[in-house]
Amino acid sequence: MLFLLFGIAVGVMKYMGMGFAADWSWWKVSIPFVLAAIWWAWADASGYTKKKAMQRAEKKRLDRIERQKEELGLGAKKRK
Repeated sequence: MLFLLFGIAVGVMKYMGMGFAADWSWWKVSIPFVLAAIWWAWADASGYTKKKAMQRAEKKRLDRIERQKEELGLGAKKRK
């Protein structure tokens, strides 16, 4: 995602003729987009994206269970 944001920023700078990117060729400006595509291809092929999605779903599930326990009064409170 950072490659994409950087690429957009550099592309706008090149188009507007501002900053360090004004003198670059369009080939140099397109490098962050190529890197973003490579990153996404690797993340999908390696299972990184799926693993992160499963971790988020598991955290959401555990948070929901903990919230329900607290609502029922079965939370981490110590009984006397």
